[in-house]
Amino acid sequence: MSADTIVPGPRNLITDVAGLSVGNAADARLKSGVTVLLGDAPMVAGVHVMGGAPGTRETDLLAPDKMVPAVDALVLSGGSAFGLDAAGGVVSELRTLGRGFAVGDARVPIVPAAILFDLLNGGDKAWTDTPYPALGRAAMQAADLDFALGTCGAGAGATVAGLKGGLGSASLRLPSGITVGALVAVNAVGGVTMGAGPHFWAAPFEVGAEFGGLGPAREQLPMTPFQVKRLGEATTIGIVATDATLDKAQATRFATAAHDGLARAIVPAHTPHDGDLVFGVATGLHPLPERGALALGHAAALCTSRAIARAVYLAHPEPGDLLPCWSTRFGSHGGAQ
Repeated sequence: MSADTIVPGPRNLITDVAGLSVGNAADARLKSGVTVLLGDAPMVAGVHVMGGAPGTRETDLLAPDKMVPAVDALVLSGGSAFGLDAAGGVVSELRTLGRGFAVGDARVPIVPAAILFDLLNGGDKAWTDTPYPALGRAAMQAADLDFALGTCGAGAGATVAGLKGGLGSASLRLPSGITVGALVAVNAVGGVTMGAGPHFWAAPFEVGAEFGGLGPAREQLPMTPFQVKRLGEATTIGIVATDATLDKAQATRFATAAHDGLARAIVPAHTPHDGDLVFGVATGLHPLPERGALALGHAAALCTSRAIARAVYLAHPEPGDLLPCWSTRFGSHGGAQ
């Protein structure tokens, strides 16, 4: 499958995978936010971590040998460890809907979460009561098929080397009819563009002009030195999803393959300072074709690369930013559409 044969879904969002919706909530003063992926029904899920500084909730449940068979929602949040509280807000909302894993007469919503560090990005962090449960509830309530990208949700306060980061998404349809999508909050130590120029590392995988249509740089540009964040200050967290039928082990392998796309779009990736993590989810609407796992993993990597570039390309400036966004720095090259 090459980039010129990729056919995105109608939205070019992870919600092209039937049975999923996404909600964002953010506080511009705080420069942080939350993104929730909600399943119409419980979803089979796996996870793979490749960064050296992850922050997570309930990821142990996703191991193939653990009892819980599916999750109700997944949360991506800013706020470092404080952001893990966002999942509590989502759990509360799901409980009101009667959702959750049945334990006798009780139902317990299963909501794994991952966080990124955005506590030193210029936002007002002088709060005493954590704002993240309320942001989680608001994101859950906003869940829909269409949602914003760039400076929003879990990507509201994200940064990469030299630029603002953000929230990105992309999708594609396989020849088998199966759909794959990715949703990524990009807050990396590494760079998403080549050197000091506007060209994205993910350019070979771009579809149309979804992140500017600049193509690859004509020659390898020297990479600028990175202002390295301290341990735990960065992380790219994401979700890949499909409407194929997967078990937990296959969902874990699906998530693992997506990390290839992360490494193609961020240089360097998976550093000791990043907590890079990808969830893999399956809604199970279509059987997985024989040998379909290979195409599924490749598609996960392609969508992840494209989603990362779109996150940075679509970021927009806000008061108090410590770094420029792509469209401000490289506006003469087309800017964000």
